[in-house]
Amino acid sequence: MRILLVCLGNICRSPLAHGSLANLAEQAGLDWTIDSAGTGNWHIGHAPDSRAIAVARKNNIDITRQKARQMTTDDFESYDLILAMDKQNYQDILKLTNNETQQRKVKLFLEEDDVQDPYFDDKLFDFVFDQIYNRSKVLIKEYSYDSHK
Repeated sequence: MRILLVCLGNICRSPLAHGSLANLAEQAGLDWTIDSAGTGNWHIGHAPDSRAIAVARKNNIDITRQKARQMTTDDFESYDLILAMDKQNYQDILKLTNNETQQRKVKLFLEEDDVQDPYFDDKLFDFVFDQIYNRSKVLIKEYSYDSHK
């Protein structure tokens, strides 16, 4: 399974999802490729936001080696599943697609809800981490079961 997690700048939500999902996949013994990207280009090459690093570390997940990058059209060929952190990023990703096969790969991380962007509110990081981690556990169950069919 190859999964790409996408938010706006690739410094808060998608790095947390990347770290959470990779950590849980490793614990489950799954040989998955997990990466993250942003729809925007402001933070290319930067480490995740220090608050994201801190909340991940507090939960025994290390995201310090991640570097922000912008999503490209090549990602549709490289990944089986592309999960957007919110509806706006979902729409922006769909605009990059060239066909129905690519469109089917794009889904919302929370299925019907947005993962709130904690960038402008320090108090949201713990809540967002918990939301992402809990959803990541569900994704592991869903897709590890699917991959063993």
